[in-house]
Amino acid sequence: MLDTTPLLDVQDLTVAFGNHQQSTEVVHHINFHIQHGEKIALVGESGSGKTVTALSILRLHDVNQVVFPSGHILFAGQNLLQLSEAKLRKVRGKDIAMIFQEPMTSLNPVYPIGTQLMEPLILHEGLSKKAAKQRMLDLLEHTGIEEPHKRFWVYPHMLSGGQRQRVMIAMALACRPKLLIADEPTTALDVTIQLQIIELLEKMQAEFGMAILMITHDLNMVRRFAERICVMQHGHIVEQATVGQLFDQPKHEYTQHLLNSQPERMQTDYDYASNEQPLLAGKNIRCHFATQRGLFFKHTTNQIKAVDNVDLQLFPGETLGIVGESGSGKTTLGMCLLKLQACSGEIHFGNQRIDRVRNRALRPLRRYFQVVFQDPYSSLSPRMTIEQIVGEGLQVHFPRLNRKARRGKIIKVLKEVGLTEDMLWRYPHEFSGGQRQRIAVARVIILEPKLILLDEPTSALDVSVQKQVLELLQTLQQKHNISYLFISHDLKVIRAISHRIIVMRHGEFVEYGETEKLFTHPQHSYTQSLLHASLFAAN
Repeated sequence: MLDTTPLLDVQDLTVAFGNHQQSTEVVHHINFHIQHGEKIALVGESGSGKTVTALSILRLHDVNQVVFPSGHILFAGQNLLQLSEAKLRKVRGKDIAMIFQEPMTSLNPVYPIGTQLMEPLILHEGLSKKAAKQRMLDLLEHTGIEEPHKRFWVYPHMLSGGQRQRVMIAMALACRPKLLIADEPTTALDVTIQLQIIELLEKMQAEFGMAILMITHDLNMVRRFAERICVMQHGHIVEQATVGQLFDQPKHEYTQHLLNSQPERMQTDYDYASNEQPLLAGKNIRCHFATQRGLFFKHTTNQIKAVDNVDLQLFPGETLGIVGESGSGKTTLGMCLLKLQACSGEIHFGNQRIDRVRNRALRPLRRYFQVVFQDPYSSLSPRMTIEQIVGEGLQVHFPRLNRKARRGKIIKVLKEVGLTEDMLWRYPHEFSGGQRQRIAVARVIILEPKLILLDEPTSALDVSVQKQVLELLQTLQQKHNISYLFISHDLKVIRAISHRIIVMRHGEFVEYGETEKLFTHPQHSYTQSLLHASLFAAN
């Protein structure tokens, strides 16, 4: 008779932070199960309780800061919440393994990866170092690490993001677990690497027969990978269904909200005939970095071509998207065009050639080309209030404004980006990610720029917040006729916001054209591979 007992059965689980006398519930009476060999996804926005739930399965929270007011977590017939720490250690890594979101912070930077890879085999299976090393070399090769014997003793910082994630997968699979928990395993990776990691997990899952719990906010990836989906909101599971049912007939309004938050085409066709004069033009832009070695770095060993002989034009009120994988030269090109990175070639801003202009003479022009960075939290000073952050540029570029006029302008801009006057005296840590990005936009909009470089401005945001920021940027563009250089590896975002797109690889343009034409009829094989890797076929 077929055993239908779930491998993992979470019953009425409540998780609270604090102690038994005073605590705050963050996960409320949730129920879900995972069958042997099943792939399910736990989806929801930041703060929904996904990771808290996953960490609770292995009890990885600080024992002095977490309580479980109700519930059971049954794994292979035993309640994990009632196991002693000693017994739980035998489960962790052996029967249930976990891949964390950021491998660079999960791997110990002071030990070679080989030492960290062998540890679970030595602890759980009692293998000798020689046997453990051979097992992990075979597994590294299985996970796609080239020449694993050469990389076995390197340190985490010496590997790429994709390689580090493969190492984490190999470590998690070392003891052939029955359940693998993958917490946002592809968030920080390029689209081609994302697809490779997903395909690798599918391959390993089929070979080892293990179940996988995928935690993510990427609905496109969920549709490609999972069999069932649990949707979380504010610590509650609001809907559970198969992938087909949930995407075709979502029942809960929050699920419908998530599905409707996917970026859609916002721009209309741009009338290039009416704008003969580009706002920004670059010709033969080159930025090469020399790698050096030897005492006092006297010897040049190699030239890295970050940007190589690039030509482009950006017109008033246009959004030019720049896509490509990490290391393709996207951000370097943007920094070169705004004179924030040394380079050669001609750069024209309006009627003025600025590549020859020195810093002092360039300073008055800087208010006209501004930058919004990827992570608003690290780009906003934690010691300054919002009034000080947004108004800082006014003191440089509008010195004649008195304090009252300056505050009035700050309040006006805050309202324009969807914020309120009562936020003036608060600090960045008091805001959500989407609000911080609105503050970053307000900081540049207040200077009335003609051009804004947007470097991955939505990559750290949830899908619904991402859509709000894109709509805000489009509204501001239409109102003020601002031009955008929009850098991203998210092809859905680029398609939604851009009039034209540049595809970069190894510092060069491989394709350049109007957005819909490029998406529907990509010419270059690299563009085709990016579109395939972004899982567009799933839509």
